[in-house]
Amino acid sequence: MAFGSVLLCTALASGFVLSAAAGETEESEKGGHRTEQTELTVFAAASMTETLTKLAETYEQKHPEIAISFNFDSSGTLETQILEGSDCDLFLSAALKQMNELDKDAAPDTNPDGNDELLAGTRVDLLENKVALAVPDGNPKNIRSFDDLADDLKKGSVLLAMGNSDVPVGQYTQKILAYYGLSEDQLTSDGCITYGSNVKEVTVQVSEASVDCGIIYQTDAFSAKLTVVDTASADMCGQVIYPAAVLKNSAHPDEAKAFLAYLQTPEAQQVFEEVGFTPIVKEPETESLSEETEA
Repeated sequence: MAFGSVLLCTALASGFVLSAAAGETEESEKGGHRTEQTELTVFAAASMTETLTKLAETYEQKHPEIAISFNFDSSGTLETQILEGSDCDLFLSAALKQMNELDKDAAPDTNPDGNDELLAGTRVDLLENKVALAVPDGNPKNIRSFDDLADDLKKGSVLLAMGNSDVPVGQYTQKILAYYGLSEDQLTSDGCITYGSNVKEVTVQVSEASVDCGIIYQTDAFSAKLTVVDTASADMCGQVIYPAAVLKNSAHPDEAKAFLAYLQTPEAQQVFEEVGFTPIVKEPETESLSEETEA
């Protein structure tokens, strides 16, 4: 029995030592050997999925203390989520409309509810995109331009995919239809239009050739390797501006401002340009913005 008691005491002692050692290791790691990460939550238009994912990977490599989490969807859906109180540090919209509706400094007619969701001094027009007419492989209906599309829609001989009315790409498409004097309601009734809840859904319909053509962004066509037969002019649907801003209730405003500043650097702009975006903010303006936000 005495021998058994010795073994029991030895085992208990060994366990205590191991537990203490484990505790010291944990404390040691907490004491500076581990890099604590700040998680940034970025809400961004679905059309930015590929480019922002790539840029975030580069940024995280340079800033291991930052982890970026994305929520990609239509700008209208993201705006609604922000207004409902979802955690968000940085918002990038595919149109001015959704950003204006969150900006207390926007014209009253563009923010009738007086929403105040943006951090003062951080809003910037970041990029310009193009609204594109894309066709499936082989272009079975031989659609060569928006003029052709308008004629074919009047004849009822094509099926067009477009975004819903609550998403920017759908709103741009509505302007194009109005430009040609076409009734969206009539075309829908005639079975000439099918819809997507965001630009990615419209892009998939074109890629799978379940429609004859689709109106998407030039950048989405590039990413999906689709053929673009025409791009819309400003007269047809206005400029396609992508604004960005840090949210007023951001849990990490300084880190969000730093990532937004990075998106305006020549390095990031080059990535945007490679897929068809046109950067708006140039480096000198970015430096001025950084100085203002740091002051």
